[in-house]
Amino acid sequence: MLRARLTGSLLLGLAVLPRAGEAQAVDRLGPAVTEFVSVPETHVALVGVRLLDGTGAPAREGVTVVMRDGRITAVGPEGSVAVPDDARVMEGAGRTVIPGLVMLHEHLFYPSGQGRYNTNQRSFPPLYLAGGVTTMRTGGSMETYTDLRVAREIEAGRAVGPHMDVTGPYLEGEGGFAWGLPALTTPQEARDHVNFWADRGVTSFKAYNLIDRATLGAGIEAAHARGLKVTGHLCSITYREAAELGIDNLEHGFYAATDFVDGKEADRCPGGAGASLRSLDPADPAFLDLVDVMVERGVALTSTLTVFERGAARRPPPPAGAQAAMLPELREQVMRSYEARQARATPESLEYFRKMMALEKAFHDAGGLLVAGTDPTGAGDVVPGYANQRMLQLLVEMGLPVEEAVAVATRNGAVYLERDDEIGTVEVGKRADLVVLDGDPTTDLDAFRRMTLVFKDGVGYDSARLFDSVRGWVGVR
Repeated sequence: MLRARLTGSLLLGLAVLPRAGEAQAVDRLGPAVTEFVSVPETHVALVGVRLLDGTGAPAREGVTVVMRDGRITAVGPEGSVAVPDDARVMEGAGRTVIPGLVMLHEHLFYPSGQGRYNTNQRSFPPLYLAGGVTTMRTGGSMETYTDLRVAREIEAGRAVGPHMDVTGPYLEGEGGFAWGLPALTTPQEARDHVNFWADRGVTSFKAYNLIDRATLGAGIEAAHARGLKVTGHLCSITYREAAELGIDNLEHGFYAATDFVDGKEADRCPGGAGASLRSLDPADPAFLDLVDVMVERGVALTSTLTVFERGAARRPPPPAGAQAAMLPELREQVMRSYEARQARATPESLEYFRKMMALEKAFHDAGGLLVAGTDPTGAGDVVPGYANQRMLQLLVEMGLPVEEAVAVATRNGAVYLERDDEIGTVEVGKRADLVVLDGDPTTDLDAFRRMTLVFKDGVGYDSARLFDSVRGWVGVR
């Protein structure tokens, strides 16, 4: 049996799958993928690792995980699992294994200034994979044909990145803030929109700020008829109204909720949403009733704390790696914006951020399906990969035990996508999607920043090499 340390400097090799769970021949991989593979063997045993399996169960020490042909074939205490003679054995003392992240509010586009959003089809997919994301849903697209092409290139082994669920162009009403947004004003337009893009392969839809109830309802009905789901970043429609229309998911925790604005007019995006939330008590019966409605109707809630964090006082800047990934001219703009926001941030801004965390945790504690994403838009300080690692830390700051934070970012996303029989936890028979961390995140949250290997379909990718490959690209490529 071959033995090696779990580091990011192992020899390069080849192996990947063209579709989830189906083995792909080595010779079908292109060089854009193979240059990042550091564990080429199709039969691998990780021995003596700490395991956070994604179920929310306590971490287990001294575990062996065996993978073969893209599947997990054994998980158990070291010494109790038979390691086949032909497996590559990698000793993992001092390291932690978690499932591959399943993130549900990601994008391939990025703000480049003056209301422009550039699709970063070259840099974002490797960044996501470097940050432990093995499955992602785009939370809306500006160039849907490009997003679909990227997903196909990844599945064909010609590009490196996570498995992608592509969300179609937004379900938006008249007057959207970006010129690239559709304007749907009738139920028939919504139905036509959904069916057109479903025919082209998108797997979900996202409603936006200014859509009306009749148009959104028709869009949801059309999507459900195609077996697809609809999420929403709403304003004109309240969370309760959206739940009653049958929406599947709501984005940004409760930041976008207009349910508590006094005098809100139907189908109108009101002012004062932030003020209404600042004065909202997590124990308020009206809030708890909304949570009950969402839980009863199976509406998931996506936490995107990364995109709101730096509007609060005393929050850290993007990590050095994230800054280095940006186009230098955009990096200067992003850092000026960060410094300006921090300079004017008040203690109340931090209280508000923590209150929004408390609202999300209340939903989670009530039995709601809390899922996670990073939304790399905002002021440009949310960079894929780095932000996904940060999201795990913020879920713990919210008040979740580390094991539950991991479950939110892995199993819960898989449950929402209805793929929890395939991904989201480290269990026998599931796809070998997992991440190796240097250290113990249950005692040191910085361990989430120390990803060394990301296994996708049983293939081990070098996280550091992926991160280093796109320096200076974000914002333009």
